[in-house]
Order: sequence, then C-alpha cells, then structure tokens
Amino acid sequence: MPKAFINRIATANPPHDVHDGFLRFGQQILKGDNRRLALFDRMADRCGISHRYSFLEPGPKLEDGGTAVDAEGFYRRGAFPDTGARMQKFETWAPGLAVEAVEKLLQGEDRSRITHVIVTSCTGFSAPGIDLALIEHCGLSPSVERTMVGFMGCYAAINALKLARHIVRSEPDARVLAVNLELCTLHLHETAELEEILSFLLFADGCAAALVSADPVGVEINSFRAALVPDTRELIRWHIRQQGFDMVLSGAVPGAIRTALSGSRDDILGGANDIELWAVHPGGRTVLDAVEQAFALPPAALTASRSVLNDYGNMSSGTVMFVLDRIMREAAGGQRGCAMSFGPGLVAETMMFRMAA
Repeated sequence: MPKAFINRIATANPPHDVHDGFLRFGQQILKGDNRRLALFDRMADRCGISHRYSFLEPGPKLEDGGTAVDAEGFYRRGAFPDTGARMQKFETWAPGLAVEAVEKLLQGEDRSRITHVIVTSCTGFSAPGIDLALIEHCGLSPSVERTMVGFMGCYAAINALKLARHIVRSEPDARVLAVNLELCTLHLHETAELEEILSFLLFADGCAAALVSADPVGVEINSFRAALVPDTRELIRWHIRQQGFDMVLSGAVPGAIRTALSGSRDDILGGANDIELWAVHPGGRTVLDAVEQAFALPPAALTASRSVLNDYGNMSSGTVMFVLDRIMREAAGGQRGCAMSFGPGLVAETMMFRMAA
C-alpha cells in the first residue's frame, strides 16, 4: 500500500494586525469593574500573543471617543452585526484568502494533476463556496473531487489530513489539496461574560494549504489516533446563534487536556520514545503548558507552536498547519514527530509522522 506525504505547506493571512485593538475593546467593556479588568489585563500580559490578523482594519481608540472596534464600524458598541452580516463578510473575504494560500502552494505545480480538494472551516459557510472558487481562480480541473469538512473546530486540519491519506493510499496517483481557512474575528461579541471576553485574547484569521501525495517528499504521514476525554463536552462549545457563532472556551480546558494526555501517552505515541518534533496546536499558552507537562517535554520542544501563537494567535483549524510548516523548514530527514489539535468534545486528534529522507 502506498504511503502518503505532506509535500509542502503554504500559508496566508489578512492584512491588518488587530491584537491591540481587540484588547482595548475588552478593556472598554470591563471599564469600571476593577477586579475583572485587572484579571483581563493580567491574562493579556501572559497570553503569549503579540499579533493577530483580520480583514477588519483597526479603528480609532474607543477611549479617544470612538464607538467602533474597527474603521468600517462593523463592530459598533450597542449595534453588533447579526449572523447574516457576518456571513456576507465571510463570502467576500474567504475565497480570496484561500486563493492566495493555494497560489503560493502550487507555484510551479502542474495543476492538472490535482485530483482532490478538501476544505475545512468552522467560521463561515456559503455555496458555491471556497472549493469552487479555487477551481475557478487557481486553474484546477473542473472535474476535481471536492469535499467540505465543516464545523469540526480547531482539530479539523488533522481530520483533513486523515482523509487525504485515505485517498492517496487507495489512489496512488492522487494529488490532494487540503485547505484550512478560518475567519475567527468575524465572531467577536459584545458581552459581559469574562470567559468570552478572555477569548478575545486568542482568536485570529488565517489560511493554510497543503499538498498531499505519494511523492516521498516532506512529511510522511504514519498514523492517527483520536482521544475523546469523558465528561468534558461542555468545556469547548461552538454554536451558530443570531449574533454570530458563540464560542465557549472554559478555563478548565488546559487541566482536562493535561489529565487526558498523561493517561493516554502510550496509546497516542504507540510506545515510541524517540519523538523529536512536536507540532501542537497552540490553543493558548496554558494549553501548550499542559501538553508540555503531560509529555514531560523540554522547554524547547514546543518552540514552533509558541512562536506561531506569538506571531498569529489561534487561527482555529489552520494553526497546527502553520506550526507544521515551520517544523518542515528546519527538521532533518528521518526525524519522528507528533502533531495534535484539540476541539469540541473535548477531543484530541493526533497524528504521528516522520520527515522524509
């Protein structure tokens, strides 16, 4: 049976760094509540993020008399947009970002050889969608097989790779384009709930595109394992509501991840004790701390994950691919690795891999 390889990865982000602007919005909401504002500021200082990107251009500082988070006024105090308005923005911006990443990925590639397209997203939906936009704008065959993986959250990229591996192992000539695109900043809420306000510290927009084939170049995909953590379904929730998509990310998530991974270490790693590369989804600084503790990793093991978190924030499904991209640029042939992402369930999706010689 043929092996499947992630041959290469390309990434793209919107143009505007909104991290400071979103933090100011959270501070404005909490103004007058000194205890919660102090907690928010302390979490902001410790979040491990310096930049997050969005198509929304930052507006004037709210404390300087502005009433909107962004220059356009899409997010205006007391008049936040409904789900329909947010989805119109997704339809406007998402296809172009996907095309940008795929054009980088397929530069010099014979595009007629692309046989399958897999797109994951949990932050927007439309039809015709991103898959057909890629065919139209990137010169793919109209007969390419298309699959949309929707609403799986941050671990969707691992599931897309799982599907791509199945395809290549059953069709050795297949060349699979896997695209993970999220516009998380379309779901900012005006809320007094501290846990939800704290999520403003994390989420951002981005797109990753990967080429998976039987060509023995890049990352050899070895195996997958999903770990469902019992009695944790309320810790990460993602629901479509009238004022956008509602995210609940409990502060108990890191502890649940640490406990679950500590108890399933051997099952996930298959008994391997020579793992040198760790592509861990940076769901937040404390999530990375939990993984480091569960696997007793040295501080340098999660350098790629922490640097992606610092530079881009949590881009949901695409983030682990940003991490894997950084690892692929520096890793040596033959090194073994483990990739993992976490999402609603609570579920850890893991992938064992080896760098091609």
